Amino acid sequence: MTSSSSRRAAGGRFGLQVVVGMGVGLALGFVARAIGTDAAGAPNALSLTLALVGSSFVQLLKALVAPLVLAAIMASIGRLRDLNNAARLAGQTLLWFAITALIAVSIGIALGLVIRPGEHTGVSLADAAPPHTVGSWLDFLKGLIPSNFLGITASTQVDGDAAKTSIGFNILQLVVIGLALGFAALASGEAGDAVLRGAGHVLVVLRRLLGWVVRLAPIGSAGLIGNAVVTYGWGTLVGIGQFALTLYIGLGLVLFVVYPLLLQAHGLNSLRFFAKAWPAIELAFVSRSSIAALPLAESVTVDRLGVPEAYAAFAVPVAATTKMDGCASVYPAVSAIFIAQFYHLPLVPSDYLLIVLVSVLGSAATAGVTGATVMLTLTLSTLGLPLDGVGLLLAVDPILDMGRTAVNVAGQILVPVIVARREGLLDAKLYAAANAQKPTPAP
Repeated sequence: MTSSSSRRAAGGRFGLQVVVGMGVGLALGFVARAIGTDAAGAPNALSLTLALVGSSFVQLLKALVAPLVLAAIMASIGRLRDLNNAARLAGQTLLWFAITALIAVSIGIALGLVIRPGEHTGVSLADAAPPHTVGSWLDFLKGLIPSNFLGITASTQVDGDAAKTSIGFNILQLVVIGLALGFAALASGEAGDAVLRGAGHVLVVLRRLLGWVVRLAPIGSAGLIGNAVVTYGWGTLVGIGQFALTLYIGLGLVLFVVYPLLLQAHGLNSLRFFAKAWPAIELAFVSRSSIAALPLAESVTVDRLGVPEAYAAFAVPVAATTKMDGCASVYPAVSAIFIAQFYHLPLVPSDYLLIVLVSVLGSAATAGVTGATVMLTLTLSTLGLPLDGVGLLLAVDPILDMGRTAVNVAGQILVPVIVARREGLLDAKLYAAANAQKPTPAP
């Protein structure tokens, strides 16, 4: 068997393993949910195991994000200088971010007006509650400025007498830091060249480490899906089932209609795209995190879809912070219309234009934030709609976030592919080959 055939077989086995893992997790989740809690209200051993397995897998992925983003952006800046059209590539990337966001938010608005989910809901006004996190344009602008060298953030949640402090990274600040360091290195002559080469070497090591972690995806998927079933189930969807249905119809139209049409318009086989990008989309669905899926998204974009590494290493991390068709386009459009209809507040044409404007310009407001509450509250505050309406949606947000994040990551892979195709940079043979990928140099 040739090495290419071996890679195809391994890729097929891995995809099947992830699907089996999700199925096993789904079954175990229903079993754990049926067992329930003990007399003291403590979760059973199976529930705890599923939660531990899922959270550990995501934590391993997130541990690689900060160094990978910094190394990828710095190394890509060094390689982009070898491309004659680097500025054009950046401009085309941002343009297609806006084009696809415009299409996605338009679909969300249309579905909200046609299905009118706010007029067909089983929840009452008493279920509404103000969100704990509120987005604003000022916070977004302040978030662009790194608070420290590594963009480290800390948050504390108080529950009664207990307080829990968590440490994380603001991914948008990491991008800003990486860009600053990369361009500073470019301007620093020979010493800067050494830094950029070093970033490239670090990136090679991180990608190898990533490969080891990704091999755990079947087990991690089982834990994540199982824990989602235990924690939330599907019964909570009943109250706002019309809203959830509307949202998932919108996400499905973007993912399975709009994206394939854009690919076909550029002479690209959409089935090949989904076959090769699916591992990253699948990981995004179960992990509910564009950031956790970022390393794998970059890997499939380069190794399986044929986008040049020099460009993808820049475009995919930037897309992971500013390209969110699910969280920042379809979701806030449907949600804003749902809340307006629920409170019987009429929207005029200028309000729909504001929804579009916020979606196209404000996507980066969700950077580094799990879920889309920040983007939704930003949209509602811009329209002057009640923020209490967010409380109607929070109960089922984790279930909705699965689909939103899958669409996010699919779009983050799609745009670099389209731009590379338009600029004549895409490896068309690699893209068209069944399950093929670039050969990995021997260690």
